[in-house]
This record gives sequence, structure tokens and C-alpha cells, in this order.
Amino acid sequence: MDAFWHYARGMLRYRRTLVLALAFAFVSASGLGAGLVAVQSVLELILSEDQDLPGLLTRANEQGIAEGRVPTWLIEAAPPGQFTAVAIIVGGLGVLTVIGAAANFLHQYLALTAVFRTMANLRRRAFYRVLRMPLGKIVQDGASNAISRIVMDTAAVSAGFSALVSKGVAQASKGLAAFIAALVLNPVLSAVSVVVAAVLYTVIRRLGKTIRRASKGALGHQQALYASTTEALQGLRVVKAYTAERYEAGRFHKSNKLAMKEMMRLRTARALASPLVEMITLLAIGFLVLVAVKAILDGHMRTESFMATLIALGAAGASLKPLTGLINDIQQSAGAAERIKELLDQPDEPGHERGLAKLARHHESIAFERVTFTYPGAEEAAVRGVDLIVRRGETVAIVGPNGSGKSTLLALVARLYDPDEGRVLVDGVDIREVSVRSLRAQIGVVTQETVLFRGSIRSNIAYGAGGATDERVRAAAAQARAAEFIERLPRGYETEVGEQGLTLSGGQRQRIAIARAMLRDPAILILDEATSMIDADSEQKIGEAMGEFSRGRTCLVVAHRLSTVMNADRIVVMDRGAIVDVGRHEDLLERCAVYRTIARHQLIGGGFVDEGASAGGA
Repeated sequence: MDAFWHYARGMLRYRRTLVLALAFAFVSASGLGAGLVAVQSVLELILSEDQDLPGLLTRANEQGIAEGRVPTWLIEAAPPGQFTAVAIIVGGLGVLTVIGAAANFLHQYLALTAVFRTMANLRRRAFYRVLRMPLGKIVQDGASNAISRIVMDTAAVSAGFSALVSKGVAQASKGLAAFIAALVLNPVLSAVSVVVAAVLYTVIRRLGKTIRRASKGALGHQQALYASTTEALQGLRVVKAYTAERYEAGRFHKSNKLAMKEMMRLRTARALASPLVEMITLLAIGFLVLVAVKAILDGHMRTESFMATLIALGAAGASLKPLTGLINDIQQSAGAAERIKELLDQPDEPGHERGLAKLARHHESIAFERVTFTYPGAEEAAVRGVDLIVRRGETVAIVGPNGSGKSTLLALVARLYDPDEGRVLVDGVDIREVSVRSLRAQIGVVTQETVLFRGSIRSNIAYGAGGATDERVRAAAAQARAAEFIERLPRGYETEVGEQGLTLSGGQRQRIAIARAMLRDPAILILDEATSMIDADSEQKIGEAMGEFSRGRTCLVVAHRLSTVMNADRIVVMDRGAIVDVGRHEDLLERCAVYRTIARHQLIGGGFVDEGASAGGA
């Protein structure tokens, strides 16, 4: 429960709103209490033939809490008659009811305002924490894990907050007011009911612990269910193409079954709570009736006093009974709060610490010194003992079989991961010693898996370049050869690209991504198969543009086209995470078997490689 109460304290940020909500809750409850006290007077009027309003006021002035406080003029002004007295009291109760309803509305309105604002803040904190977490942690746990905690767990915590300050305060204040009314009417019977309340609290507390544990387990399995659902639906095209519907249905069924198992544990505890409380309550009422009947028969208690007290205690019980469910809701939210705390306790990715120096604009070289990196959970290193120096303004193409570590090596430059061994240096400075923001601000990245965000084409090109003018956006689009298709669209640069940019073709998405990198004016350009989805004619045009743009910039390119490789200043050949050779195209064809295989079978346009030259080179 510690995590839940820790985040619940966040509502104190809206202290004024909560104080007003609490005040209105007590106004509403006070009306209920006053009405219950008045019930005894109504019963006296009904059960006594010679009783009326002046008589009630006279008796109140002679005994009880109003003794000596009722003015004589009020008693004399009170209209006589039994029915008139009942009508006046009922009318007064009606006014109290209207006031109580209005106060209850204002309480709910203000309480939920504080809850929703607090939850929005918590959701924002959780999302920001995920953005600042190391990429390796996100990859290892899965993006669906973070999404589940940001969306589903915060919603569960919100339900607990609502139960606490909205329904909980309303019901508790009404129950307290009804109990106070019962104390006023008959202290003895009310004191006996306190013992019953203590027993109920013990039962609810024990059930609550079970509910909290089951709730946390259920949320964990729901996260797995969310992950399998998202993965299958996002890859639905592949699922259908490979007729894997039955496999995915089976995988979903397994996750669904585990989630249901935890929900069944939760069901048992929640189902047991209400009938158990009802049973204890009814037994207690039976005991109270026996005590009261004995007192009435012995002449120590008036019938109307007992009935009014019983009504007040019944109202208190009716108000407090929903607290059983509300406490269960809070316990259920506690499991979600613990999961959110686990997320928020994750450390920032390295490089965001205060006091780190800013990296000056790249002007000398990028160096890898004995760099080795292994992905979490992997058995073999993705990059092994890499030594490489890339001079400023140089274009270096990196080629190798699938899984040879090309993309991983480039990810280390942007410090998306830190090497397990060795160092990555920019201008002789270890990038772990400078602010990661100052490093990434100098890097433009275009990957094979183009990422576009929901919004306009303009906002996607300007992404990460705050304050970019319309002229700069258009210039970058023209340079990336994207302007020609953008301007043909009905809304031009204001065209919405849709989720993941699926309203555009793969080639169009990549041109927008290239324009985004150009707009950034980077000193270091990383192209990870950036033209893989573009036809040969468009690739040639973009190649020319990239050639112009890359002048004076350090370019690291993972390429699949032979023309791109041949235009590079140097070619780095990788295999199984290590660099096996570095050189120009012609030299590598003669001396490097790995490169000859890549040129013949992997590089588009590489089929021209002469078999005789290959044999001779061998």
C-alpha cells in the first residue's frame, strides 16, 4: 500500500480543491444527520395522539442537547396540530435533501477534478520516465510492458483515487453523520455497534491483502496479453500471409488463460467480501434488537427512541457498507501503484546527469577503440573488438552479412547503447563523458525502418528541430526529392500521414525521413539502409542529393546498393561482429572473400562482378 499512498499524496497539490470537496461532503452528510435526528420527532408525532409541534419544542427545551435553548416565542409561534407538525418537519427535511444533493454534486465534481489532474500528472511522469530509460532496458522488457504500465496501470490507480476521495469520503462522512445521530438518540446502542465495526474492519483488512496480491498478478498477465495482441495485430499482414492465424490464436489463448487464472483469484476475494460483511452486520442487528427489546420491556427505553436509533444505525451501515467495495478497489489499485513505482524507480539512461560537459561540434574524427558490445540476454557479442577511425568529412560504407553487427556499431555512435568494453570517441572525447543531448544534436539518422508520427508531413519533417521555418522545411523536402510527391497531395505539407505513416508508400516515408535528417543540419550523418524502399531512379536522384548534402559531414552508411558502396571513401567489411577488412571496392574484391560474396549476392547491382576476377582474387 506504500506506493498507492505515496502517489495519493500527489493530490495534495490541489489542496484547495480537496478542502472544498471535503467541506461539501460534510455539508451533505450534516443534512443526513439532522434528518435522522428529526426522525424521532416524526415518530413521536405519529405514535402519540396528543403530541404536536409546540409540545415537541417544549420537551426539547426541558431535556436533551436543546435544554434551555429553545426560545419561548418560538414555542408560542409554532402552529398546533399533529399533521401540521409532521408536514413542517417533512418540508424541512425536503429542503435539507435539496441542499445535500447540491453539496454532494459539488463534492463529486471537485474530488474527481483533483483525481483526474493527479492521474494526468502521474501518467506524464511515467511516459517521461520511459523516454529517459536506457534503450536496452526497453528492448529487453518489450515496449508493451511500458505501454501497459503507462495506460492500464495508471487507469487502475485512478480508480483507487476516485474510490478514496470521491465515493469514499462521501460514504464515510454520511456514515459518520448517521452514527453521530445515533449517538445523540441512544448512546448505549451506538456504543455496542462500534464493536461490530471493529470486527468488520478486521475482516475487510485481511481480504484486502489477498485482493492486492491477486491484482498485481493479474496486471502482470494482462500486460503479456496486451503484448501478444498488439504484436499480432501490428503484424497482421505477415500473420495472414503465412497462414499463422491458428498459431497466434493459440498464443493469445495461453496468455488469456493465465490472466483469467489471476482474475479468478481476485474474484474469490471480492465475492467473499460482501456476503461476509452482510452476515456479520445482520447478526449484529439481531443482537441489538434483543438488547433494545429487553430495555423497552424494562421501561429503560422508549419505543420511538429505539426505532429512530435503529434507523440511524441502519443509515450508517448502509453508508459504510459500500466502503467494503471501495477498500477492495483501493487494494486492487495498490498492485497497479507498485508496478508504476517499479517503472518510475528506473534510472535515466547515462548521459543525462547534470554537470556533464557539452560536446563541441564535430570537427576531427570518430574513433572506435577495442569496442565490444553484447545485447542483454544474448550469448554472443554483437560487436567484437572493433578498432576504427573515421575522419571528419569521410564517407564510410559498412557492409556485411545479416547479423554481422553493422547497425549495432552505428547505434553505439549515437550512444543508444554503451559498449561493454572499449570506447567510442568523437574528436578524441569519450562520448560517455559528455551530455548525450549535445552528442545526438549533431547526428542525423535515417534507418531502414522509417518511423513517422501521427500528424502532418510538415510536422514530421520538422520533428526534433524546434522552430523550423516553412522555408527550411520546404528546402529540406526538395533536397530529399520529396517535394515533388508532397506538392501533388491535396493538402500538400499539411497532409496527415496517419498512424505509422501507413497512408504513404515505403519510398515516400523514407524520403520524408531523409528530409528530416537534412533539416537537422547534422555534423554526423548515419544512414542505415536509408534507400532500401526506394526504386532505382529515385535512389539515383536521392544519391545525388545525399552526395551534395554529405560534403563536409562525416557519413556512416550501411548500404545495400553497389553504387552507394563504390562512392564511399572507404568500405568496412564486418562478419560476426568483427571488422575483417577495410578498403576500396576494387581492392576488397581482390583480397576479401567475405566482400566478394556480399558484392555478388547481397548488393543490388552487384551481379556484374566478373567471375574470373573473383576466381583470380581468390
